Amino acid sequence: MPLALLALAIGAFGIGTTEFVIMGLLPEVAGGFGVSIPTAGLLVTGYALGVVLGAPLMTVLGTKVSRKRMLMLLMGLFIAGNLLSALAPTFGVMLIGRVVASLAHGAFFGIGSVVAADLVAPDKKAGAIAMMFTGLTIANVVGVPLGTFVGQAAGWRVTFGIVAALGVVGLLGIAKLVPDLPQPQGVRLRHELAAFKNAQVLLAMAMTVLGFGGVFAAITYIAPMMTHVAGFADGSVTWLLVLFGLGMVGGNLIGGKYADRALMPMLYVSLGALAVVLALFTLTAQNKVLAAITIALIGALGFATVPPLQKRVLDQAHGAPTLASAVNIGAFNLGNALSAWLGGIVIAAGFGYTSPNWVGAALATAALLLAFLSAALERRDGASPSTIVTGIAPAEQRAAVRH
Repeated sequence: MPLALLALAIGAFGIGTTEFVIMGLLPEVAGGFGVSIPTAGLLVTGYALGVVLGAPLMTVLGTKVSRKRMLMLLMGLFIAGNLLSALAPTFGVMLIGRVVASLAHGAFFGIGSVVAADLVAPDKKAGAIAMMFTGLTIANVVGVPLGTFVGQAAGWRVTFGIVAALGVVGLLGIAKLVPDLPQPQGVRLRHELAAFKNAQVLLAMAMTVLGFGGVFAAITYIAPMMTHVAGFADGSVTWLLVLFGLGMVGGNLIGGKYADRALMPMLYVSLGALAVVLALFTLTAQNKVLAAITIALIGALGFATVPPLQKRVLDQAHGAPTLASAVNIGAFNLGNALSAWLGGIVIAAGFGYTSPNWVGAALATAALLLAFLSAALERRDGASPSTIVTGIAPAEQRAAVRH
């Protein structure tokens, strides 16, 4: 794999760390600013909304800029947001810092996916995307637990300062290692927007929202589920999340490998197995050993869907994939927010701490049904994913494919 993928993975590691580490530091941040935990939770919500809105916004703003330069600008925005969070004198300023950092998230992964795919042969594209996302998965194994430990021991401001430093390393790596690939000829903003007229692009994004939403329906409430149902001590939640992260790393690499061989079958297997495991989690959550195994499986099966779903979007928006790729990253976060909300509803309704697992199973099942629908429509139309270029005139389409 090209060294440029390492630079992209470093940037992904920093972004993954800053996204999730705040969850472990909410009590410290709340105490530091003298606000309640629910108020501090706005730092999580604000970041997620920033990703959803920032993905298309930053991608559109970067249509006239080379992809390498845009990646560097996004890392600069990420660094600025984390520095602002580290130095924030008030809670409001820190919230602004979180939103600033989040604006880089979706566009970085969206543009980075396109760049990663362009760096390798056609039969290795999903693997290259998975390699970049490995940085995000490793962040959940190393970056988040370490950042939480540092924040609790030395102060949460130190954690965000370190994350900003990681951004600097990622920026330098991109500047040094990522080639300045030319923009495809004949592809303009209207071509990028036209990709959303393709039903297959919209179906892939819907699969992203529902499939990964299934994962976060359960994981969002993992702490009360494990302490109140499985009987784990409060301090055990950290290593349980490490298990989840390890599952994510393995699932991401497996998903990337097999998506290059058989993309849709990979989605059928991963989404179907995810639905079953989430349903079983209602039972396995009663036992410590089975619960730990199930958490790792949820991480593995959930992230096994990421490379094939991202490649599916790139294939279906071929020739003008950048905006669609970035919006699909926002779809992951939309799924997280939707599933967390639905999980909270069933808990509040008195169905217990394991009830979000049924929500997750239902969401994953819906994603699987959409995958079958997508394949059926493709067979009906007799279209090949690699030849679909939506909204581009024939001459422009040939130019886009050549580049």
